[in-house]
Amino acid sequence: MGLRNASEDLSSEMEVDAFRRLFPLRYLERHLAESIRPDGRPLVKARETSIFLGAVASANGSALVKIGSTTMLTAIKMEVMTPSLESPDEGCLAIDFHMPPICSPIVRPGRPAEASPVVSKQLSDTISSSKMIDLKELSLVSGKAAWMAYLDIYCLDADGALFDAALLSAVAALSHLQIPAVAVNDDGKIVLVSDEDGQKQAQEPVNKEKRKLTLRSIPFSLTCILHKNYILADPTAEEESIMETHVTIVLDTSGQLISLYKPGGSVLAYTSAVQDCVALTRQRVKELKSFLDKENSAMEIE
Repeated sequence: MGLRNASEDLSSEMEVDAFRRLFPLRYLERHLAESIRPDGRPLVKARETSIFLGAVASANGSALVKIGSTTMLTAIKMEVMTPSLESPDEGCLAIDFHMPPICSPIVRPGRPAEASPVVSKQLSDTISSSKMIDLKELSLVSGKAAWMAYLDIYCLDADGALFDAALLSAVAALSHLQIPAVAVNDDGKIVLVSDEDGQKQAQEPVNKEKRKLTLRSIPFSLTCILHKNYILADPTAEEESIMETHVTIVLDTSGQLISLYKPGGSVLAYTSAVQDCVALTRQRVKELKSFLDKENSAMEIE
């Protein structure tokens, strides 16, 4: 009897899996009609989120972020550069988003992922327009030396809402960033001051010890899918592949709208739907800020 029940259960699971593969939209809509998603979440609930600071010991700042299965690793390296003539008192921030073949079956070896330059541009625009970082804080000697911060974000698992996870990872790494101590040596060049030699080789200290950046209006985002009258927050890769209308809202910690990104799709983003997405993003911003503050506090205690 038990063997028969087990066989029936297996057969039923195979039928459900076959239906899911053959008719993915109908499968999803059956769940939406019950106000639940295939992974068991309510429609507007985001996935479990975790932040780990200091994931890369050799970097000046780093963070590993997981939103559901979507995983991002950000590492920041600082280098001294000559500032531009247009901005002699400012440093620079260079952002690159990478999708290696291990992150998704749709990314092929030897071919750049289509999403990479798009997400890179979105991240650069978001961090710039949010004014989270005052680039003057990266200046060392006016017109002669400033910091170039290379921010590399690696997607380790692409299971939906890539921009949200990438932005959270970038923001977390910037909150962990420690700007190295530097000084001017006898030749007039900027050199790193190690903990061991202090300022023995230096004539003039530029910054005497490692310091953190002052982060102002920190941006966070939430991607939603619009399908008929439904709004799905924080979609998985499967949900994104089935339903094409995505809206990404970026707000800062003060509630200011930084950007609204809708890359097409068949569903019009009516005012009421956008307002609902903004309201969901406000809740998500509070949640993500709490996660980040908690992780930074834990780092300070250590």
